[in-house]
Amino acid sequence: MARVLITGGSSYLGQHLTPLAQNEHEVCYTYFNQDVLALPGGIQLDVRQETAVARLIATFRPQVIIHTVGSNRGTDVRGVIETGTRHVVQAAQATQARLIHISTDSIFNGRTDDPHPPPYDENAPPSPVNEYGRAKAAAEAIVRQHLNHVIIRTSLIYGRRVIDHGTAWMARALQAGQPVTLFSNQIRNPVWVHTLSLACLELINHPYTGTLNVAGEQILSRAEFSLKMLDYWGIQPRHTLTIGPSQNAAWPLDCRLKLNLARQLLRTPLPGVDEVLSPMSTR
Repeated sequence: MARVLITGGSSYLGQHLTPLAQNEHEVCYTYFNQDVLALPGGIQLDVRQETAVARLIATFRPQVIIHTVGSNRGTDVRGVIETGTRHVVQAAQATQARLIHISTDSIFNGRTDDPHPPPYDENAPPSPVNEYGRAKAAAEAIVRQHLNHVIIRTSLIYGRRVIDHGTAWMARALQAGQPVTLFSNQIRNPVWVHTLSLACLELINHPYTGTLNVAGEQILSRAEFSLKMLDYWGIQPRHTLTIGPSQNAAWPLDCRLKLNLARQLLRTPLPGVDEVLSPMSTR
């Protein structure tokens, strides 16, 4: 059993990861506005507040910090992701805690004519094209200043019991009769939230340090993935739904991740979307 601090317990990943972690470890988790988990160990925290972060970590003295905070939906993306990560890293260094940091495939541009084209391994340099990607790339650089770290680069997160934020947004728009376009040229490795949670927990006591790609084995376009999720959740109507290529240069395209190292290091399997969502799945 380890003392584990999970930042962002109210995030989609945090809501799944925290209960699993509490089965094995002494856990403190943080939330920003609302404690949707309402479990023992919840603490309100704004990671942009340096003193508050330092005080919490100095008091709880975690052996491991799993830093999940870093959404692209807020109004202060750079502050939450970059400044917040700096505060967490400083406190981790002060207490010598192991740091597991959640990053994203959106740090890449996904252009096949790039000097480092997809698929991306753990040594691929970031090439972000928007504010979110630039903030996450900067956060990775900050995390690397702490020796005992793992940067998990992952992809679109989905689940079977709680609808993910992207699918929920599509559902609201479609049911309101608003137009929704699914992009056929944005390629990803969607990851089951249970897979990502188990990988985080496995890495608590794992000797590995550095960057690790953790995502699903199945390669899908955003359009293919979205249609599978709409089918799974039975979302109708779809008369305002269209499929086509993304023309916005501020969106990454082919962000496939190479998973060879994760397969080698981890016991946690990396199933694809079809396997996870299959009615016959035993996972």
